[in-house]
Amino acid sequence: MSKQKKNRNEEIKENEPIETVEDDELPAVEEEVEVVIDPLEQKENEIAALKEELNKAKNDMARAYADTDNMRKRLQKETDMAKKYRFQSAALEFLPILDSMNLALTQVPESEEAKGFAKGFEMIRTQLESALLNEGVKEIDAQDKPFDHNTMQALMQEKVDGVDSGIVVEVLQKGYMLKDRILRPALVKVSE
Repeated sequence: MSKQKKNRNEEIKENEPIETVEDDELPAVEEEVEVVIDPLEQKENEIAALKEELNKAKNDMARAYADTDNMRKRLQKETDMAKKYRFQSAALEFLPILDSMNLALTQVPESEEAKGFAKGFEMIRTQLESALLNEGVKEIDAQDKPFDHNTMQALMQEKVDGVDSGIVVEVLQKGYMLKDRILRPALVKVSE
């Protein structure tokens, strides 16, 4: 290029207005800021997290211990109840036999031979009642007592002179209890 042309280009460049750019038009430059964590603060945070974890583990252990203790108590109670009422099904099977013996003993003929058999049946009945009593089975005393819906079942009502209303006037079938549990309610006739 010629010298003149070169100078002219430089002159144009010098005379050209310079473009300005606003700050908000500039591309953003992100600075990386290095955050320095205090080692003491970091250790304190770790200690706090570990303490919280330890407390949670202690609570979980205490809850598990309480659950285990409650289960042990419940199983012990169930075992005690099973021992206490272990004779219930056998007693329920013996009660009809006892009823039959009692009924048979109400119908004793007058002959000497029949009286001998009746005496033997009475001895057997006494032994059976004694065995039942040893296991905690006892008869519900209902005759001439006020009607109790917890231990008795009323089958009939009858007007009886000289007897207050709600009194058992006749036991139709004896009731029995096993310790504090009803095996069979007494079937009764109650006065009106």
